[in-house]
Amino acid sequence: LDSPGGARVTAKTLTTPAAPEQGVIAGVIEALARAKLTPGEIGVIIHGTTLATNALIERRGAKTALLTTEGHRDALEMAQENRFEQYDIAIDRPKPLVPRWLRLPVRERMNKDGRPLIVLDEASVRTHAPTLIKEGVESIAVGYLHAYANPAHEQRTAEILAKEIPNLSITLASEVAPEIREYERLSTAVANAYVRPLMESYLLRLERALRDRGFACPLLLITSGGGLTTLATAARFPIRLVESGPAGGAVLAASIARSLDLRKVVSFDMGGTTAKLCLIDEFEAQTARAFEVDRSYRFRKGSGLPI
Repeated sequence: LDSPGGARVTAKTLTTPAAPEQGVIAGVIEALARAKLTPGEIGVIIHGTTLATNALIERRGAKTALLTTEGHRDALEMAQENRFEQYDIAIDRPKPLVPRWLRLPVRERMNKDGRPLIVLDEASVRTHAPTLIKEGVESIAVGYLHAYANPAHEQRTAEILAKEIPNLSITLASEVAPEIREYERLSTAVANAYVRPLMESYLLRLERALRDRGFACPLLLITSGGGLTTLATAARFPIRLVESGPAGGAVLAASIARSLDLRKVVSFDMGGTTAKLCLIDEFEAQTARAFEVDRSYRFRKGSGLPI
């Protein structure tokens, strides 16, 4: 896009699943050729992607473990204990991203005000290191009770794990979703840990490929809320990109609606794995604080993974 209201050049290329950045680069190079521009003339690159969403739906993320407060390892599977289909006796929800034998308890406890009721037992953290190594765990989420009020125990656990297993990818629930409600916080943190190695590797390869071709401009990522973030933040918290592609589509639809003075619009955005609808009301896309990925039962609310 050459300035708002200026020339717009587009290109479309096939996805390259084995190395997604190659498809992106191919599209960028084609667009530059059509616009008769060089990489040095580009001011900013804005990237939206469904890679994180697809990894969750297709269950092809990293082998992930969870460290959580002793006695609460099953919160991830118990979920909200609701039945989203009352009369189906064969009902089942999606399996957690972390199996039970990799949901490991740690002796510690904060109260709701962030005061320690049980001081972190560091030995109970270290005792899990051999299991993580033996099981080939690539990424781990640390989610303790009430850590949103005081993250000290989670932060100390991360320090211990980084020393015991240097190459382990570590996600803290208190950084990913520092708010009340244990199940939703754990679900979001685990999802972040699950896709982080894949997304971090992809984003770094994409950045390197762009730099090698002469792009010196910032590379920004679209978030699920339709805003923008830096590559460093996106690599650390890739769960914030899980609806990145569809969010970009909704932002574009709202822009088109505004330019055509259409106050009630429904946008439809279809990819290879998912399709998304968005209501554009008075030129604004409808938003929500939370949503579910991978609903397993006829798209019923409650049958997916809350983010």
